[in-house]
Amino acid sequence: MPESCIRQNLPNVKDFKQFWKDKGPYLYALTSAEFPPVLLEEEEWIFGSDIVDVLKELMQFDKKKMGFVQAPFNPRKKGILRPENMIPWKIKNFPEEWNHLDCRAFVPEGHLTRSVMDEAEDMEKKEARPDKKPSEAIKIEAGFFTLLEKDLEDMGYVLLKPLKNSKSASVRDYLEEWEEDEKEAGII
Repeated sequence: MPESCIRQNLPNVKDFKQFWKDKGPYLYALTSAEFPPVLLEEEEWIFGSDIVDVLKELMQFDKKKMGFVQAPFNPRKKGILRPENMIPWKIKNFPEEWNHLDCRAFVPEGHLTRSVMDEAEDMEKKEARPDKKPSEAIKIEAGFFTLLEKDLEDMGYVLLKPLKNSKSASVRDYLEEWEEDEKEAGII
């Protein structure tokens, strides 16, 4: 687990508030919006100060020894049929649990889509540093994690992040809604 991330089971809003008070605040807080959760335990949260670290922790990137590698869909290999939407990159040891989820960045088995390359190129244009060009692998990784962050909600996750120039995740509205749900359920 990246040192900047913490996994914590927080079943009730009071547990969350106490954890936030004792250990927080954090820039990012991630949990599942679905039941059963995917790649998380019930009521589990991941907290961190770097979004890529949080997403890698969700995927268990280091634990499963994942990495961005060349895929067989290389456009230079004319003998292999390649779907138009695919790029010659994939994630090795991709989470099998995500094979059925909808995300613009990947298709089953971790094959990356054209959207990753488009996102990477857009990011490179915004940074516009001709003196320092990142490697293609670094661009692909950055594009992937940017798209993944954008599609998390559609994948069944809740990501609380800072608003504007805040120094911590915006949790107030989420906690108010959670507390209201607990009151309606008779938990508090």
